[in-house]
Amino acid sequence: MVLDKRKPGALTVTENLTGAVPPPCTRKSALQSLKSLLRFFGPAFIVSVAYMDPGNFGTNIAGGSRFNYDLIWVVLASNMMAIFVQILSAKLGIVTGRNLPAWCGRLFSRRTNWFFLIIATVAAMATDLAEFLGGALGFYLLFRIPLLWSGLLTGAVTFAITSLEKYGHRKVELMIGSLVSIISISYVIELFLAKPDWGQVAYHTVVPMLNNHSILVAVGMLGATVMPHVIYLHSQLVQPRRVEDNGHIQRHLRSEKIDVAVAMNIAFVINAAMIIVSAAVFHRRGLHVVSIEQAHQSLAPLLGGLSSGVFGIALLASGLSSSAVGTMAGQVIMEGFVGIKTSVIFRRLLTMLPAMVIIGLGLEPISVLIISQVILSFTLPAAIIPLLLVTARKDVMGMYATKTWTNLMGWAISGLIIFLNMMLLYMTFTGM
Repeated sequence: MVLDKRKPGALTVTENLTGAVPPPCTRKSALQSLKSLLRFFGPAFIVSVAYMDPGNFGTNIAGGSRFNYDLIWVVLASNMMAIFVQILSAKLGIVTGRNLPAWCGRLFSRRTNWFFLIIATVAAMATDLAEFLGGALGFYLLFRIPLLWSGLLTGAVTFAITSLEKYGHRKVELMIGSLVSIISISYVIELFLAKPDWGQVAYHTVVPMLNNHSILVAVGMLGATVMPHVIYLHSQLVQPRRVEDNGHIQRHLRSEKIDVAVAMNIAFVINAAMIIVSAAVFHRRGLHVVSIEQAHQSLAPLLGGLSSGVFGIALLASGLSSSAVGTMAGQVIMEGFVGIKTSVIFRRLLTMLPAMVIIGLGLEPISVLIISQVILSFTLPAAIIPLLLVTARKDVMGMYATKTWTNLMGWAISGLIIFLNMMLLYMTFTGM
């Protein structure tokens, strides 16, 4: 014990350091740590929107109504794969200060990059197909606005959301985070009204169950989960917070892993909730729902107008937020692969055109959603494989290059996704 000679009997800071007296700054330090962590939050929440887009609505609702709670484990497995891939993409952006398409532009031939660009553009169109249909259906179901006008309104609103980026990336993150909150709150209400069998929910979350009839839906759920455009986008979104300092990079990496874990698990809960509500409401009554409109119409007499209303709100928020994220990804893709700079309006018109044509032709939305997922399953390898190749290079990542076990896990996950996606394509086109 050390005494202060100026004040007999008083303890100096030395005793505080021994632990005899609790440090007065402990609470402040914890608060500062929390604030530091929250500064890095945001990018993963933008990315997570792709994991709860209208395509997921259609697949999850169909799965729950047909197979009860049996496929909840598929959502959990898909979510774990998504966490791995998104952390790898974020790591690339944090360590190098460049996004994945930009690195592809530097490392691969121009012909290869044009191939990547074409595939990525097709993926963007397929993604917009589902997102615009979701937004348009949301406006239609809630306000009875005709689908064509609803599609144009969706385009205008998503353009307004992405235009917030000129006022700072934080504004876009807050707007999209608010839409994610709306989706989350909507499904909490749905779960409360549906009153599912929680014992069965817990069991099927951890116990895999498949049969000849459910495998196609399961493959579709897995194949549509990891989205190509957000693999490209995440490596860009983390960069505004990046500082060229090794200590800061390590803190940034740790914080972004937490960001990804929180955001992706929120997406998991929402996707699982879609299956749970569909199983509890539709499967329990022997109803096989095959379209989003049917789900909305069926909820009203079974659970009341409140349930169908919040479903429409969740669908609208999903369509608007995921469409805005798709627009942001388009900018990264076009400029990164081949160095082409285009206006936001041009990219928006390019990717929304197929969706507007399909809405104008009056095609069946659920069929279009299935086709868009098949297209996305085909384009997914063009995003995962370059990511694994680039992050494994020491001349790119330096000391942060992925280790052997990480590479093996990455190739195993990508191989599984590719294999299952090929199964999806085969079953889709052969009718098996």
